[in-house]
Amino acid sequence: METETNNSASFKLQPIPSPITHLSFMASQIWLRIVAATTSIAAVCLMLNSRQSKVLYGTDLDARYAYSPAFKFFVIINVVSCALSVLSLVPVITLGRKFSNSSRYFFLFLHDLILVILLAGGTGAATSFAEVGKYGNSHAGWMPICDNFGKFCHKVSYSLILGYISVFCYLLLAIISANKARQIPV
Repeated sequence: METETNNSASFKLQPIPSPITHLSFMASQIWLRIVAATTSIAAVCLMLNSRQSKVLYGTDLDARYAYSPAFKFFVIINVVSCALSVLSLVPVITLGRKFSNSSRYFFLFLHDLILVILLAGGTGAATSFAEVGKYGNSHAGWMPICDNFGKFCHKVSYSLILGYISVFCYLLLAIISANKARQIPV
């Protein structure tokens, strides 16, 4: 009789998540990943099409994203983010079908955290370069270019706004994944 009690006490019952909570977790994961992928690819498309040519003082001048390493980094990070957002839908859907082995949520959290860091770095670098383009830098002798290349600057601004939306989506995903990983019984 005593061995039966010891054997039953050694097994831990794992709580089964309620279907509503699990359904809302899955819906938020899928929806936010789709929004993040969409805003990332839209930011890339806007940045790739942000170019303007103008004749100033008898000279042809060009403004393109490719002239800035910060803008190139922004484009590359957003392409990577979009691809990983789409690819991460597979494990999210797999985790959605299985209520067991919840420790995989931690890896989802790491994925989301890495993308938040990369996207924040790329968007921050591009924002700092856009700031110099808009206002110039009198200490370095750099003139603002947005007075002359307004179309270019507007596309870059809209691209950065979309980039920040993507950062915010991945920040929410990281928080949601961390909360789900924290709820794992050890």
